[in-house]
Amino acid sequence: MIDLRSDTVTRPGAAMLQAMMAAETGDDVYRDDPTVNALEAEAARLGGKAAALFFPTGTQANLVALLSHCERGEEYIVGQQAHNYKYEAGGAAVLGSIQPQPILAADDGTLPLDEVAAAIKPDDIHFARTRLLSLENTHHGKVLPLHYLAEAFQFTREHKLALHIDGARIFNAVAAQQVPLETIARYCDTLSVCLSKGLGAPVGSLLCGDAACIERARRWRKMVGGGMRQAGILAAAGLYALQHNVARLKEDHDNAAWLGQQLHETGVEVVDQQTNMVFIRIPAGQVEPLKAWMEARDVLISVGPSTRLVTHMDVDRAALEKVVTYWKAFLQQ
Repeated sequence: MIDLRSDTVTRPGAAMLQAMMAAETGDDVYRDDPTVNALEAEAARLGGKAAALFFPTGTQANLVALLSHCERGEEYIVGQQAHNYKYEAGGAAVLGSIQPQPILAADDGTLPLDEVAAAIKPDDIHFARTRLLSLENTHHGKVLPLHYLAEAFQFTREHKLALHIDGARIFNAVAAQQVPLETIARYCDTLSVCLSKGLGAPVGSLLCGDAACIERARRWRKMVGGGMRQAGILAAAGLYALQHNVARLKEDHDNAAWLGQQLHETGVEVVDQQTNMVFIRIPAGQVEPLKAWMEARDVLISVGPSTRLVTHMDVDRAALEKVVTYWKAFLQQ
């Protein structure tokens, strides 16, 4: 099966599974799982932060970040299409009584700082207190420019806001910009990192930040059900991913660029391609026939009028060549 729906579909390879089988474990709620501790220390080191905390999911890591920055009745400013606003079931509002203030992102994935400034509430009893700016990097496959992150971080200092980066695919930004993670993470107070997308781990995310914030996050993690016991088995996969699977993300980017070019030459309307995502438009009359055509050939695509194709470690160039061949045949029939 060739699966281009998302990079969340990756499966751990033999070496990662072996690392999981050999993991030394303890009880992480008691903080004595050595593999979890090693993973958290490595993530903090890579991000240039004082501490990190291991979570079962990225949704929970983002939720806890918001809970750690904002009290009930306070507010975070976020992109209208950001994952931790649109795709995480409203957790901040439902579970934290935190009000989201969404604004539209610019074409490059940034949140225009003049619009952020306009959204900050005055100190008035009628309004929720604005406490946090939340950015997403990468956002729909787009890498936020370093100069923008520096400006946004300075902006939040001037307006007495915290800055959180949802870094579900932050290592794709690292690969694209060819910089260490710390170069990006210096421009935020907290950073979430997903291990189960392009890095190939079966589960897990991290939240990185200063020691006090991560200590608050640890309490919130327990409260929302994220305290795990012998989690070193899972942490070993994440540790392997950080040590072995970061550099290879460039291969996914190259494959996405190749796929986008091939589809463009085939006559497909390619809207955008950055990092490991290709965005295309499909005529309405082709949506269901294309989906059925590809499924009959063991290719999974989330086909719609606006379609996203995602490359990852389980789809090599040979598999993509098959996809292009099938697509050409579909258009010709």
